[in-house]
Amino acid sequence: MEIRDIRIDAGKAFDWGRTSKDYAKYRDVYPELFYKKIVDRGLCVEGQDVLDLGTGTGVVPRNMYKYGAHWTGTDISPEQIEQAKRLASEGGMKIDFYAVPTEKLDFPDESFDVITACQCFWYFDHEHVMPKLAQLLKPNGKLVILYMAWIPAEDEIAGKSEELVLKYNPTWSGAGQTRRPNWVPDVAYNNFELEDHEEYDLMVPFTKDSWHGRMRACRGVGASLSAEEIAKWDKEHRELLDKIAPEQFEIKHYGAITVLKKK
Repeated sequence: MEIRDIRIDAGKAFDWGRTSKDYAKYRDVYPELFYKKIVDRGLCVEGQDVLDLGTGTGVVPRNMYKYGAHWTGTDISPEQIEQAKRLASEGGMKIDFYAVPTEKLDFPDESFDVITACQCFWYFDHEHVMPKLAQLLKPNGKLVILYMAWIPAEDEIAGKSEELVLKYNPTWSGAGQTRRPNWVPDVAYNNFELEDHEEYDLMVPFTKDSWHGRMRACRGVGASLSAEEIAKWDKEHRELLDKIAPEQFEIKHYGAITVLKKK
């Protein structure tokens, strides 16, 4: 499904379905600490019903399945959901996945103890979505916003890789990330109150191949460039990594968690 949003990449079209296979293979990279920050707050654990928005290939539900919550995942892209179902099935996990935009969710009121939104919260129509999410949560339910990004100013490999994405896609707005709390729109506070937030550093291991795949699976490359552009970027990025990267390395990231409590 092609998406255009003037808030993102200056309105350049992108389609996560075009990169779903790479996404499934290369974007399951969150370290265990990323999930521990959630569980340590008593969230997404046994006895809870959890809805994961913008679930993609089901990375968060699949990695947190062992903590015992019952998970439902939704995503605007049918191709992403297809990969999520495949991976969950291969892992013997019973997770409900649906291809539906967050703006069109149709679950009964008070269905969930927790709603998570990882790497996707800025995509939503918040005026419409925030009251709906509050309705879907049980009393005292929590909305958990999650994010992880490499820090290009502090990591040469990440910085050079990002420069190459911008060469082919200069309006890509995913570049230049720095440590900061997750953004929460003012309208959210009509239905929620801020309970907690934390930002912390992470070192994420990669090989040259897995980092190349991770970059190709980002919105600025696989989801938005033409096949010809991707082929050129692919060649140039592999050449770049051969010059500056060892076979195995770590990329400096930061993680961020924000917990909003339903009023």
